[in-house]
Amino acid sequence: MGIGTGLFLIAVGAILYFAVNADISGLEISTIGLILMVVGVIGLVITLFMFGPRRNAQTERTVVRDREPH
Repeated sequence: MGIGTGLFLIAVGAILYFAVNADISGLEISTIGLILMVVGVIGLVITLFMFGPRRNAQTERTVVRDREPH
């Protein structure tokens, strides 16, 4: 799951949870919205930890010339 997918799930879940006021027999729209928001947040956090700022593993090297150029 990428950052865009996580944000999309959070947005759709928030719309379902806060803005939709429909009744469907056997389904709670607000519960589905809450589940989508939670899944989106978890996916976003996992993505940020996996692809977030990484430590630079390169070491600094000194370049020494063998002879002077003419």
